[in-house]
Amino acid sequence: MTETRSVTTPLKSANHDPAAGSRILYVDDEVNHAQAAADALRVVDFQVDLATSGRDALEMLRRQPYELVITDLVLGDMDGMQLLRAARAAQPFTGVIVITGHGTVESAVEAMRHGADDYILKPIDIKTLRVRVEKALTGAALRRRTEELERHIETRFGFEGIIGSSPKMNAIIERLKQIAPTDVSVMILGESGTGKELIAKALHTNSRRRDKPFVPLNCAALSEGILESELFGHMKGAFTGASYTRKGRIEHANGGTLFLDEVGDIPLETQVKLLRVVEERNVTRIGSNDPIPVDVRILSATNRSLKEMVAAKQFREDLYYRLNVVQVEIPPIRERTVDIPLLLNHFLNEYARVHRKTVTGISREALRVLTRYSWPGNVRELKNAMENMVVTATEPLLTERDIPSHILPSDGVEQHGAPVVGSTVREMERELIRATLEHTKGNRKEAANMLGIGERTLYRKITEYGLR
Repeated sequence: MTETRSVTTPLKSANHDPAAGSRILYVDDEVNHAQAAADALRVVDFQVDLATSGRDALEMLRRQPYELVITDLVLGDMDGMQLLRAARAAQPFTGVIVITGHGTVESAVEAMRHGADDYILKPIDIKTLRVRVEKALTGAALRRRTEELERHIETRFGFEGIIGSSPKMNAIIERLKQIAPTDVSVMILGESGTGKELIAKALHTNSRRRDKPFVPLNCAALSEGILESELFGHMKGAFTGASYTRKGRIEHANGGTLFLDEVGDIPLETQVKLLRVVEERNVTRIGSNDPIPVDVRILSATNRSLKEMVAAKQFREDLYYRLNVVQVEIPPIRERTVDIPLLLNHFLNEYARVHRKTVTGISREALRVLTRYSWPGNVRELKNAMENMVVTATEPLLTERDIPSHILPSDGVEQHGAPVVGSTVREMERELIRATLEHTKGNRKEAANMLGIGERTLYRKITEYGLR
């Protein structure tokens, strides 16, 4: 069973270390020893979550980021080395300290060869623990900053992670370049799976807040009570189960960026409290009357129509305008099919490297099927499909045999979409007109306007290509 506890105490001195407040995951199946060490770190203002098994620790690493993981090398259900490798894979810039007994010092040295920052011998001296923790956190922060600087230098303004060469995506990137350096609130719109969090991360990475936390929160995944605790934090004893004082996501993001995904799912009562934070620039933990000043840029995302929700009194109009100062809308894949080959190639290379597979390309026939598929799950579905294909491939070239069955046309006829690269101009024009007519439900006047041609020209093309 996982025991998750965090606390921020008011015990600070004039020479208080800036690493304090960092989130630490402490892993030890000896509960009493682990609790004592965790409490010793909490007293000096570290936020400590406690896991009493390797399996629980892995689950917690998947759920949220940590600046440091401290783990015993001997766990009941898992080798500490296995947890070390998993922590490095899940969060590459997280610091790792291993705990070991005198008889397993060689194992600790081996752990350092595999990426651990330090090791501490049992029994643990509290003063030594605190010093080593601060040292590991400083090293992890330096690695993270170095990597960020290198990535910033090597990319054209840091937007290379946004794959696409279509006019719509080029326009979005130009818009992001304009608003990223500012502190303006941004509303990111788009269907599920279009990559809204990727856009939010790009905005943060290219802002003056890049050295501070980027804190995401999926508002749809939490009940109202838990959502408020996650947003605003709580004091010890504020409600049943509140055993420790805890910072909320807003406070944790201080100086940085808070990303509220699925913001349309925030309950109305919580919207009132969030509006107060936005307007007054301070947050009050649940169970407290003392406001805490915060400087946070808020980025929001939703796949719902907030305008309709405002009209239906399901979303506060004042909060809507506060969060929607600038709007960025991410088009679904079906509206930018020219980007599909780029995305496919990007994920092919990524998963071939990750899974160590010798997969070098996609056949023309497979590419045609994949390009003409509608991708209702957008980039997320495409990414998953490509990983499936790479993992199960038996030959270097992906073919139609490797395509997941739900993507293949059920009647043997290819699904409609934009023509694949290599099609003739005539084929491309016919498909473009057909797709536009389908989009307008046969309205020729609207289709002609979208295509930028006259109705008579469109009629002639319909006849010429045998369209209905």
